Amino acid sequence: MTTKISSANVDATITTPAGAQTLTNKTIGPTAEVVAITAAAPAATTNFDLATQAVQYYTSNAANNFTLNIRGNSTTTLDSYMAVGSSLSLALMITVGATGYYLTAFQIDGASVTPKWLNGTAPSAANGNTVVMYSLSILKTASATYTVLGTSIQFF
Repeated sequence: MTTKISSANVDATITTPAGAQTLTNKTIGPTAEVVAITAAAPAATTNFDLATQAVQYYTSNAANNFTLNIRGNSTTTLDSYMAVGSSLSLALMITVGATGYYLTAFQIDGASVTPKWLNGTAPSAANGNTVVMYSLSILKTASATYTVLGTSIQFF
């Protein structure tokens, strides 16, 4: 995932970070997540590439229900992108027209995963003429094994 760091004060002893680094008495300013704004509707299977974005916003009305597939990118699996014991968060925003199309299935690297949804209720419809935001936190617990926590919020 690409994250822009607005300001960072790092002394000259860390010139080329490699692996885990311990920073003491350092300041990292506010960060801004990369947003991909797409003037289209989500495809039947929509890929979300975490190596290049943290937020995806489809601005054209959804034309069908869809499956969301999370991956590193077209050549990198999420499994190889994430270390065991790490987590990441993403947001997918879908513009919904008169027909309430919504997320019906979820995958990581093409394999089905069942998220744990807020209040135990998976999305089962969307109101028309809204923007629906799916917010997901992915925790990698073992090789190719994830716990996914999700929420679905409709903005009118």
